Amino acid sequence: MEIRQLKTFWTLASTRSFSRTAESLNYVPSTVTMQIKALEEELGVKLLDRLGKTVVLTDAGYQFLPYANKILNDIEEARHVSSQSGELTGTVIIGADEVLCTYRLPALLRLFRERYPRVRLLFRPLSSHNLKQSLREGQADVVFMLDEPAVSVDLHTELLLDEPFHMVVSPDHPLASRSTLSIEDFHGEHVLLSEKGCSYRNYFYRTLLKKGADSLTELEFNSAEAIKQCAMTGLGIALLPEMVIKGEVERGELIVLPWDLSEIRFATQMLWHQEKWISPSFRGFIEMARSVLSH
Repeated sequence: MEIRQLKTFWTLASTRSFSRTAESLNYVPSTVTMQIKALEEELGVKLLDRLGKTVVLTDAGYQFLPYANKILNDIEEARHVSSQSGELTGTVIIGADEVLCTYRLPALLRLFRERYPRVRLLFRPLSSHNLKQSLREGQADVVFMLDEPAVSVDLHTELLLDEPFHMVVSPDHPLASRSTLSIEDFHGEHVLLSEKGCSYRNYFYRTLLKKGADSLTELEFNSAEAIKQCAMTGLGIALLPEMVIKGEVERGELIVLPWDLSEIRFATQMLWHQEKWISPSFRGFIEMARSVLSH
């Protein structure tokens, strides 16, 4: 049994794709097939089935995966201990939505680079609806999402920080001076929305459209920064995280509307696949993320 065979099996179990595994490990697909076949012959069991283009672990494959994960983790730790410098090395692939990429992650990435200069950080900005899939397909080690708390059967989800949201308008907007609002006040208004599939876009619909607002004009953007700038010019009503608008609200450039948003909870969350091999460099990143982002 060879280490490279275990790494290939573990990667294939994460990506569920021979082609993506080959690309990740810089192999040709036939090499992946050969290594898995050799591992199965040595173990005397079938570890996976190919169903069309999808790879499915057999019962034996599921039972063997934790052992492969432990062996690979022990090897990585041994390499770390035996290295002369004792510094963490390796690669961590990170994904995040646009808001967290802009407002939460820069401080974390800078501090991690300063403390662990030999660890290579690869960052992939992804749309909200692609983040979880990137973990399931092995395209990212860890992702950060701004979303409602949820439980997943195959992904480890860790809540780091609650994120308040506000509806905001420019100071000269007709609703800016109102001390109270009813759903009728939103009739005919322009609303500035994030991309389809975004959790807080869906919440906007729940709080306005489903409560009876009608004749709304929707303007869609793929950037929270663009939504904020358009709201500041008086183009319409925006629903944005407090971290995005805090400075503008303090300076009076945006006005928070008196609309109750307490019924829903959003949070910055960190996710990785439950079968993910936690290397020392990955563990170091997780621990630092908890420290930097949880307060």
